[in-house]
Amino acid sequence: MSATTPDAVARAERAARPSRLRALLRGRADDPAWARPALLGLLAATAFLYLVDLAASGYANSFYAAAVQAGSQSWKAFFFGSFDSSNFITVDKPPASLWVMDISARLFGVNAWSILVPQALEGVAAVALLYATVRRRFSAHAALLAGAVFALTPVAALMFRFNNPDALLTLLLVAAAYALTRALEHGGTRWLVLAGGLIGFGFLTKMLQAFVVVPGFAAVYLLAAPVSIKRRLLQLLASGAAMFAAAAWWVAIVTLWPASSRPYIGGSQDDSILNLIFGYNGLGRITGNERGSVVGGQVFGTGTGPGGGAGGSMWGSTGITRLFGSEMGTQISWLLPAALFFIGVLLWGTRRAARTDGKRAAVLIWGSWLVVTGLVFSFMQGIIHPYYTVVLAPAIGALVGIGVTWTWARRENLLARLALATALAVTAVWGFVLLDRTPTWHPALRFAVLVGGIASAVFVAAGPAVWGGNRAVGRAVLLASLVFALAAPAAYAAQTASTAHSGSLPSAGPAGSVRQGGPGGGGGRGGFAPPGGATGAFGGPPGGFSPTGGAGLGQGGGAGALGGLLNSGTPSKALVAVLSADASSYRWVAAIVGANSAAGVQLGVGKPVMAIGGFNGTDPSPTLAQFEAYVAAGKIHYFVASGGGGGGPGAGSSASSAAIATWVEQNFTSTTVGGVTLYDLSA
Repeated sequence: MSATTPDAVARAERAARPSRLRALLRGRADDPAWARPALLGLLAATAFLYLVDLAASGYANSFYAAAVQAGSQSWKAFFFGSFDSSNFITVDKPPASLWVMDISARLFGVNAWSILVPQALEGVAAVALLYATVRRRFSAHAALLAGAVFALTPVAALMFRFNNPDALLTLLLVAAAYALTRALEHGGTRWLVLAGGLIGFGFLTKMLQAFVVVPGFAAVYLLAAPVSIKRRLLQLLASGAAMFAAAAWWVAIVTLWPASSRPYIGGSQDDSILNLIFGYNGLGRITGNERGSVVGGQVFGTGTGPGGGAGGSMWGSTGITRLFGSEMGTQISWLLPAALFFIGVLLWGTRRAARTDGKRAAVLIWGSWLVVTGLVFSFMQGIIHPYYTVVLAPAIGALVGIGVTWTWARRENLLARLALATALAVTAVWGFVLLDRTPTWHPALRFAVLVGGIASAVFVAAGPAVWGGNRAVGRAVLLASLVFALAAPAAYAAQTASTAHSGSLPSAGPAGSVRQGGPGGGGGRGGFAPPGGATGAFGGPPGGFSPTGGAGLGQGGGAGALGGLLNSGTPSKALVAVLSADASSYRWVAAIVGANSAAGVQLGVGKPVMAIGGFNGTDPSPTLAQFEAYVAAGKIHYFVASGGGGGGPGAGSSASSAAIATWVEQNFTSTTVGGVTLYDLSA
């Protein structure tokens, strides 16, 4: 065969291409020589931050860890996201984030590393994707800074070391932004469909929260795609169809599956996945009417209880300043003022650009993400926690990276220098304010951030009057400015990574930096302040929040305590031994009111535990009649009284749970093992 045949030419072209490893190390053809090593260094540093001493948090959120254990033992539990491998009830979220951890647990066993390492790797992947997305339109400097800001955001350092669904959701949304950016380059349908599919899979991670970015993304494509308006509309319809298909296939299967042979849908009030989507995990989060959950006589999630009313809800104050307030400020807002400021600067700077200008489109992608999601979080009346804000971190990182490099590249222009100097000064002042919320924690840091940041801003504003034509001096000024701007969030991120976190309400930063809005109103703005230190860094006394005043709801319970509403405890060796005896003879080794109390027992024993009432005991499952039938059939060995709303069997979290507890107390004899009250239902 001639050497000039098409096959020979193709072989020669393949041989001339660099290997995948060389391409990875070398980067883009137009990258400066330092860009790819700098990126790999950033990813290595991010991996270190997110992986160091990761196992110190143990199972972190035991509620999800127990579901991972179940999914590693039963493929049916894997598919549905069941809390227990006997498939009594699901967790109150769709199962996509559990699937990743389930696969890891099946490969490496159920342990802290197999559960938490996937979360950390999702964080590294999200930083890499953010870099790639920003680099499509802007310089390597902008992309590196974007990635660094994202990685060092305190709430990111928290959630990529934790097993809540937010880590995977954030990664999927960054991936969708990358796909949208690629689609905008040439009006590519496949990339836009991929963006829709990624958002749809995000729905299977945390339901309707994934869709908050959709209006902004669709508007940007409709505005800036380099194809006709008719084609843009048809492409958006195709992307929407992909999003719907990616989100709906699992919902359809669950809906059509006979209820008698699947687990109860946790979080719903009628065993309906649609109720969960549009109620508890949907519009109820906005209006505050999730489902009127009741614990100890107090209504949760209605927005009208203590701490609610105008400008507030059961879950903290609402309003335009919420992201800067005592609940969320130290988690996310360090560079939020600068990011918002840069949206205006960049849009003004590109105001004369063509409709299809890629740089302006990128600013609109990240700006719409930040503004729309931020406003939703700010005015939500329903359940919201500070760690939700991790999804804002990529947008803040991108806007800061783009804004700093765009204004610095135009530093010969006075207005550009003043814009950059303003952003730096505002960041320094706001960093001082946030650090002052924990005045005894490294007190010198806040003054260094303030003085150094203001001084750097002055030097930047002065411009050539200070460094003249000396580029090295100018770069040193910029580098110092970035160091002072990132010092405060980086310190919080490092503190977060060095602290173990567990429970359902983790927060980043040192103890006392967050006052969590929530049930019971523990002071401040009606906020609940769980214990600090190793269990979530909230600050406050150890022991536990108990809406009923009973025992058994200790937030950070040690060995023998079963935890309760907001955290799981660790069962004693004596209790584990009793529950493990003859465990294979029962479908559930025990039944406990509330999944958080049940989680510690299930993880300790390694066998399924029935979580009566789901997450906090308020789901109407099982009914008393159903529970009596389970007991009569010999499917449940023990009832553990200490897991209910209070310390005794009659303190359940709902009418159904209370009826079950009362029935058990009246018909069975109690015994105490390791400080926990048991009822042998087989006697």
